[in-house]
Amino acid sequence: MNAVVLAVLVMMALSLSRVPVVLALILSAAIGGIYAGMSPEAVVQAFNGGLGAGAPVALAYATLGAFAIALSRTGIVQGLSGRIVGYIQHGGHSERMLRVVKWSLLACLVLAGFASGTVIPVHIAFIPILVPPLLLVMNRLQLDRRAVACAITFSITVMYMTMPIGFGAIFLNDILVGNINKAGAASGFQVALSAAPQAMLIPAAGMVFGLALALLFSYRRRRTYLDVAVTGGERGSVKLGPWQRVSIGAALLLSLLAQLWTGSMVFGGLVGFALISGSGVMRWTELDSHFTQGMRLMAQVGFIMIAAAGFASVMNASGDVQSLVRSSVALIGDNRGLAAFMMLLVGLLITMGIGSSFSTVPIIASIYVPLALGFGFSELAIVSLVGTAAALGDAGSPASDSTLGPTAGLNADGQHDHMWGTVVPTFLHFNLPLLGFGWIAAMLL
Repeated sequence: MNAVVLAVLVMMALSLSRVPVVLALILSAAIGGIYAGMSPEAVVQAFNGGLGAGAPVALAYATLGAFAIALSRTGIVQGLSGRIVGYIQHGGHSERMLRVVKWSLLACLVLAGFASGTVIPVHIAFIPILVPPLLLVMNRLQLDRRAVACAITFSITVMYMTMPIGFGAIFLNDILVGNINKAGAASGFQVALSAAPQAMLIPAAGMVFGLALALLFSYRRRRTYLDVAVTGGERGSVKLGPWQRVSIGAALLLSLLAQLWTGSMVFGGLVGFALISGSGVMRWTELDSHFTQGMRLMAQVGFIMIAAAGFASVMNASGDVQSLVRSSVALIGDNRGLAAFMMLLVGLLITMGIGSSFSTVPIIASIYVPLALGFGFSELAIVSLVGTAAALGDAGSPASDSTLGPTAGLNADGQHDHMWGTVVPTFLHFNLPLLGFGWIAAMLL
């Protein structure tokens, strides 16, 4: 068995057995590295060498958590949540009206996810700000949080797959088309930027199909949760004055501008936290405790991303990532349909381990492009194959921010499990349709 396949299977088995994801990543990286023939010292060195790649992301999420706690002290989102809860508890509302509230809430979360990857590129930063205060509303509606996890993951994944704006511009233009053109340069094969969104439409339809399946069938039934105190969900005790409202608006705007200007979520979060702190919403003596509380809110996400970077480093050092791709080629023969399926399946395994579709493209494009050209796939089919193979696994990986983000918000009261509440539902409803729709796109385009 290939070391990457073994490591991914061990990681998934341990995580599903409720072993902490960080520990599962470390153990599976060690097992995979040693199985590949690396010495224990080399495994440790590779793992430690990769940790630094996850540190900026972990720090960014920590500062964004602090910003989320600061916003929670203003009571803006909590006030909206309280009005919705009051409307529900008032009674006399028909089932139809409650369904309207439910679907409106889901639609707002999806739209927020759309915006977070495009016109307001804050990625998953909106989740700890918006979701924890709304948990009480979800409890009153008896809304299955697995459905909410699928909706949020869909919204932050499908946009970068199809829209060349914000993070989509990075994935489609810089990473996907850039690496395909680099791999195809020797054969004179070049892809226009406009081909990427068009090629990813059919795979994205698989995401839409999966979301509809999750919301309309799998998780449509009501589910009961307890009303538990939420970290970051408490309403601030300070009554907001005009100056404070202006400061909060400026914090939201300037934190976005700081992120766009510096390209760093760290500075965006710090600017927002500083402006709200100076507005008087929080006492000066409470700043340290609130900042620490915000870091705790996103600590799990940060540590998992750091461990995932170490895992990816060990897998790359083992050499079995490239070996996995090449060995799959040997199984294909002259079967064009099997070639498309194997390329997608290998992409799923690689992304499940690394946890980032953005990092998967450079690994697979160099081999997939010449292989696909040899099988006579069209330009659009090649883009669709490489793009879908990279996106596969992003939605269902324990180490992906597409799953860690929803868990961070939905588990603020300790009633949502990362693996069984987010990872398994998103894997079943997005990865499996992506496999099918990605294969259809490769064969039709």
